[in-house]
Amino acid sequence: MTLTAPPRLLLVHAHPDDESLWTGGTIARYSSLGVHVTVVTCTLGEEGEIIPPALRNLAADAADQLGGYRVAELRSACAALGVTDHRFLGGMGRWRDSGMAGVEANGHPRAFVQGSFDEQVEELAGIIASVRPQVVVTYDAFGGYGHPDHIRAHQITTAAAGDVDRVFHAVTSRAATAAGVAKLAGMPDLPWRLPAEGELPVTDDEAITTVVDVAEHVGAKLRALRAHSTQVSVWQDGAGGAAYALSNGIAQPVVDTEHYVLAKGPAEGAGTDLFGGLD
Repeated sequence: MTLTAPPRLLLVHAHPDDESLWTGGTIARYSSLGVHVTVVTCTLGEEGEIIPPALRNLAADAADQLGGYRVAELRSACAALGVTDHRFLGGMGRWRDSGMAGVEANGHPRAFVQGSFDEQVEELAGIIASVRPQVVVTYDAFGGYGHPDHIRAHQITTAAAGDVDRVFHAVTSRAATAAGVAKLAGMPDLPWRLPAEGELPVTDDEAITTVVDVAEHVGAKLRALRAHSTQVSVWQDGAGGAAYALSNGIAQPVVDTEHYVLAKGPAEGAGTDLFGGLD
């Protein structure tokens, strides 16, 4: 990394926990290298499904207090990843989690997808102008797996990141995921079922432009995932194997690399480093 000014990385995520699930190892890696990492979260994740039974009454259809609880989870996760600059788009609680595609929450008057697109772009553009990142990360046009808030995050980031050197889309590798699932299949104490073929969202490796080695930062990623205990369960065996599951109880592997597709900017030097080749 040869940037003369302190490198600056900004990541735009839809909900608390997305920063850890999609990019936790990358965040920890670049934070450890002295990069100024800014995480922008677009909602409080109010519509999330809650794993611990004791916290069930926080849900949107009960006390509707999950968003506030997840703010604390996010702070703990950011601490685990070395993030000191976290921001909520438009301020804490400005836009609400829209829920999965087709659910009633999509129509909530404060839902992220119901918010003014121009206002959201303006808010994000203001953060980008303040931070001046060389690299911005968000999701692809499908939002990774079709979540309306992920798609909106992609759309506003695409519109707001006009002067940024590089924009990347965080994706999951088909090959790395398959290898990780195969490894999990040999672990007898895994507490969840293995995913069926095609059940996890993946991207063909031919489309992936950048593979970031996060092997030394898997521990930080796991600590961040554990912080999001309403949404994520984490399991480790005694031999270094690790997996996590969301509320659906499907085991997902934790692999030693995180994967990106370069959406904007020069490709030279970007094969293994988001900042590679930038002056």
